[in-house]
Amino acid sequence: MSAVGRFHSVVVECPDPHALAEFYAALLGGKPDAENDDWVVLHTPGGPRLAFNHAPDHVPPVWPSQPHDQQQFHIDIDAGTTWDEIDTAEHRVLELGARPAHRADENDFRVYLDPAGHPFCLCRITD
Repeated sequence: MSAVGRFHSVVVECPDPHALAEFYAALLGGKPDAENDDWVVLHTPGGPRLAFNHAPDHVPPVWPSQPHDQQQFHIDIDAGTTWDEIDTAEHRVLELGARPAHRADENDFRVYLDPAGHPFCLCRITD
């Protein structure tokens, strides 16, 4: 069966698309390209295109989810193979404005919230 189309981008709704695009550019690389005040696109090196859409009434997801709440989505980031690399990455994301949400070292990941409240994980990739 042939595909309907090709992957184009992940769109993230947020109150400030310029600020959130800059956060993810510092986290993943690339340079944000503002198409207008409400839409900013980040082409990540070797990864997906992330687009940030202005949503003035944005309500961040709840992490961890409560009954009847939904996470909506999250991004997994390969932050290295050692805990020293993860610790370094953690220090950097906190400097950029992320907030810790959940530490699951036994599962090889740590969860953070970006400045708009979306969850993302720093993952220790060992395979």
